[in-house]
Amino acid sequence: METYNLTAHELNEKLVKKEITCTEITTDILARIEEVEGTLNSFISIEKERALSTAREVDRLIARGEKVCDLTGIPVAIKDNICTEGVKTTCASRMLENYIPGYDATVIKKLKSCNYIMVGKANMDEFAMGSSNESSYFGLVKNPWDVARVPGGSSGGPAASVAAGEAICALGTDTGGSIRQPASLCGVVGFKPTYGMVSRYGAVAFASSLDQIGPITKDVEDCASMLNVICGYDKKDSTSINMDAPDYKSFLIQDIKGLKIGVPEELMVEGIAPEVKEKVLYVIKLAEDMGAKVEKISIPGLEHALSVYCIISSSEASSNLARFDGVRYGYRNTEAQTLREMYRKTRTEGFGDEVKRRIIIGTYCLSAGYYGAYYEKARKVRTLIINDLKRAFNKFDVLLSPTSPTTAFRIGEKIEDPLTMYLSDICVLPANIAGLPAVSIPAGLSGEGLPIGVQIIGNTLREDNVLKVAYSLEKAIGFDKKPGL
Repeated sequence: METYNLTAHELNEKLVKKEITCTEITTDILARIEEVEGTLNSFISIEKERALSTAREVDRLIARGEKVCDLTGIPVAIKDNICTEGVKTTCASRMLENYIPGYDATVIKKLKSCNYIMVGKANMDEFAMGSSNESSYFGLVKNPWDVARVPGGSSGGPAASVAAGEAICALGTDTGGSIRQPASLCGVVGFKPTYGMVSRYGAVAFASSLDQIGPITKDVEDCASMLNVICGYDKKDSTSINMDAPDYKSFLIQDIKGLKIGVPEELMVEGIAPEVKEKVLYVIKLAEDMGAKVEKISIPGLEHALSVYCIISSSEASSNLARFDGVRYGYRNTEAQTLREMYRKTRTEGFGDEVKRRIIIGTYCLSAGYYGAYYEKARKVRTLIINDLKRAFNKFDVLLSPTSPTTAFRIGEKIEDPLTMYLSDICVLPANIAGLPAVSIPAGLSGEGLPIGVQIIGNTLREDNVLKVAYSLEKAIGFDKKPGL
């Protein structure tokens, strides 16, 4: 049985009925990793013995009649910027190549409480900075639908692992679309919750006001199951929302009759691939046929989203990454003769080109004489964008757009052109800027057989509308294709 092609809820049903064991599921996944990992490079580290040991323990718990939760015994890939006690967390950087955390991130503790199986730490763009997963110190990740193409980024490893059956589910982080964009390019579901609904404690920071942890899964139901586990208040995270998380599975209702869906003109961007636009229009028609009211809308502030994101994220990255100085932890140049030389050589050798580029931009934007002209102005425009989106949600329940303007592009095609690379995230940035919940679901395949995703954005804390629309459209679309790898 190719269990790696099943969803978490399908495997859960088999575990409950004792038609399969957790050890069998984990062994099948590990065999799949061994089969395709040499081609994809989805993982930085694979925890084979740990996974099998945990699986055997889970089987013993099930045999004793203990409760089987939705994620009990389910193999999960963890993006390598989420801290795991006793397991290397590298952020795909030379700077943290040998860093082993002494604690678990809050989301990991929550997954452990459900007796999940961690199969490994997934590859990513270095410090989550990138849209193609080509900036990893441990080598690029390849798209399982076409290994000549990128999987998207920065959560390219988690998305590729789920698409290829190397994991049933995965955890990623989303700073400017880093869950949704690779989910779109790899033909899986990627969800970014409302900012503050998932604790960021233990996630290595890129841009603290934008970062959010979220799930990458094979379908929307698995996505809701993961949200049920990882969402909720955490006193260790000062940005955590102090409220009880709802039962996200209760929102999986196949009915969107009467819902109002807005289609922002600014997200149907110039240069969008014709086949992507065609799929978005197809999904809009499906929504209308199901009784939803769909209208075009203009949200003028979205035209400035990319500029705002680049300034704020780079500025926050400059501040957050200042801690990596070779003194406290991480890589250190040992040949330097002075403290200043040690700082310079450590950061020169420890960081890759993309990380250095963003540190330089951010440091410039925060420097004396330029702070007001760049960072402060970007914060003000961010507020204008948030207000524009609030006005849109006074009329609409959700917004619908492409997730990515194109399908997966070829490896090396954009790596030398940072601006073109940044434009890959143009449709997904607004949700991070405003802290809104958003999901990408597969809408179908292009003529070349590459996945195309559609994005659904909801108002703050309105994951219910996002999940309801995503679940209904997923059922209507009926996407069930698998990569041929």
